[in-house]
Amino acid sequence: MAVRWIAPQFGGPLVLVETDVPPPGPGEVTIDVRAAGVNPADYKHLDAARGPDRPLPLPIGFEVAGVLSAVGPGTPDAPDAPDAPDAPVGSVGDEVVAFRISGGYASQVTVPAKDVFGKPAALDFPAAANLLLAGTTAAETLHVTGVAAGETILVHGASGAVGVSVLQQARLLGATVIGTASPHNFQLLRDFGAVPVAHGPGLEDRVAAAAPQGIDAVIDTVGTDDAIASAHAMPSGRSVTIVASEASMAAGIPAIGGNQPASAAFRDGVRARLLSLAAAGQLVVPVARTFPLTEALAALDLVRTGHPGGKVALIP
Repeated sequence: MAVRWIAPQFGGPLVLVETDVPPPGPGEVTIDVRAAGVNPADYKHLDAARGPDRPLPLPIGFEVAGVLSAVGPGTPDAPDAPDAPDAPVGSVGDEVVAFRISGGYASQVTVPAKDVFGKPAALDFPAAANLLLAGTTAAETLHVTGVAAGETILVHGASGAVGVSVLQQARLLGATVIGTASPHNFQLLRDFGAVPVAHGPGLEDRVAAAAPQGIDAVIDTVGTDDAIASAHAMPSGRSVTIVASEASMAAGIPAIGGNQPASAAFRDGVRARLLSLAAAGQLVVPVARTFPLTEALAALDLVRTGHPGGKVALIP
């Protein structure tokens, strides 16, 4: 018998329950979960305001890494090469990554095979389970702002999960990144090729000193007043936030999110490319801590602080 976390009502609390996992149907696979990614989107998913028409109980968790334990009829065979994550996966025993799925906080899940990819050998299970939600979000911010080689961008919240992925992907594009963070995270930003600046009063002057040639685009991952102000100041309009708010809307700053059809389509389409980059060692996922699956509430509490120090994973 498998176990999974659910929310019997909007807003929580979460409950760990035993469950019978249905066998995979046509085009589906069953995964024995080795790690589940923990993201801010998980607890935001519990909010009734995000769609009260959703059926209860609410499952939780959008990404996992694990091993295929069953394959439904009509599912394509697995790739010959273990580091070909863009190919369909379908053989029992394959190490895989799944995103975007529903109910990843579980010991076993049955999910559509179209959302399952080969796990890059370069990533362990906790890192692999945390690659795609942050990675696809980061990729979309760069896509929406049209970042190109030779440009300089400002990334707010550069030490967070999405920010760190933006740093890596922007470097691959050939862009220079100025990243805001607390001073104790400056070395992390330098490790990923960014120029760190402290957030807070005087930010505008510090950014001007770090980028005398000017800023071409602003990516906001935190939604602070400073971030919104700098994004609003972009004469080109090349700015984006992943934290929609009244302030960002009033400033006319585009907000993206996985619940938007255009965002969802883009993120689904970029999954294979990000996995290929990870397989080549060009995209890494710093993991701060793992928790047993039974301690999902503690893991969520850590992520809610906004300062987990890296990604967090649940281990069944």
